[in-house]
Amino acid sequence: MKKIAILGAGISGLFITNLFKKNPNYQITIYEKNTSINLDEGYGVQLSVNSIKLLNEIGFEKLHNNEKFTPEKINFYSNKSLDKICELDITEFNSEDCKYTTLKRSSLINFLKTDLEGLIRTGYNISKIDQKDKKIKLSFENAEVKECDYLIISDGVFSKSKSIMSKDEAKPKYNNTLAIRGILNKSPENIDIKNIALFLDSDFHYVIYPVNPNGDLNFIAIMKYQLSVEEQKNYSLFSDSSFIKKVLEKFPSRNKSFLKDLKELKIFPVFVSENFYKLQNNNIHFIGDAFFAFPPSFAQGASQSIEGAYDLFKSIENSTESNFFKNRVNKTKMVNIRSKFNQFAFHLSNPLTIFFRNIFLKRLVKNKRFLVAYLGKVYRN
Repeated sequence: MKKIAILGAGISGLFITNLFKKNPNYQITIYEKNTSINLDEGYGVQLSVNSIKLLNEIGFEKLHNNEKFTPEKINFYSNKSLDKICELDITEFNSEDCKYTTLKRSSLINFLKTDLEGLIRTGYNISKIDQKDKKIKLSFENAEVKECDYLIISDGVFSKSKSIMSKDEAKPKYNNTLAIRGILNKSPENIDIKNIALFLDSDFHYVIYPVNPNGDLNFIAIMKYQLSVEEQKNYSLFSDSSFIKKVLEKFPSRNKSFLKDLKELKIFPVFVSENFYKLQNNNIHFIGDAFFAFPPSFAQGASQSIEGAYDLFKSIENSTESNFFKNRVNKTKMVNIRSKFNQFAFHLSNPLTIFFRNIFLKRLVKNKRFLVAYLGKVYRN
């Protein structure tokens, strides 16, 4: 029996554990640095059909309908005029059992950890990773030492494990944007709250979408914002009330009316990966944001974490681990290019380029050949 250790109990780590626990040839344990798995984060995630299909293999279709939502359209709006630009039908890639889905991240995490009792160990902060004779030795800050045959690193964009393995050579880069997240219990006027609403503005865009049928709406804004190197390192800054006030003052005046309705408001600096880090050991792998972190403008973070975890699971199960990195890099590059392009297009400021962008948007959302190439290659595994 092969021993598998997973560092990090996020979406990708929990999902791949659900897959491996079905196979008696593997003994799997998750080591999470925090003392508990946080279920307080009520902000939303979007899951395209490529991830829903994979989640259904562990029973996601049985998740109660009051915990998830299936929007049918993305409505594009001009934030300056609040006029609707166009709409994109996202049901084009749905099937009867796999539909584009939105839900609270806490609901997804709770689902993923439900059947993993005894497999998750909290309070295990990694301090050292040694490789010798195909065995991997993990040393933790609590002075415990564990051995495993496979190591899967899924401890996020600021992966401590990746820093240890790369000797700090694979650090993420600040994307010059802030993410402002919250939950809206009251919808802004004239918004279709049964679908995804995407508002475009200069160096700024935001998205509102339902996370369940009960009227809870997720809000996320991406704002261009310069931070000094010192500010980027000061994580306490982003929960500081004076800093939050300073950021919110930069909101377009037309949006400030509903800021008072935002609950659980949090601000995060957006860090992204610049390149891929390849290990020589085929028994150690990265998944999720530890593998590669995207700009959030294509809503593929959670879906690619799930898809990457599934690809690694099949690679290990089929003894094709050496192919995993190359295959994931190809798909990840595709998603990353689209994420960067979306952010560029969403944040245009010149009135003339905005005029032509909107014309192109109206045409492209109706062009099936374009949609298959741009979305289909991502949404379909």
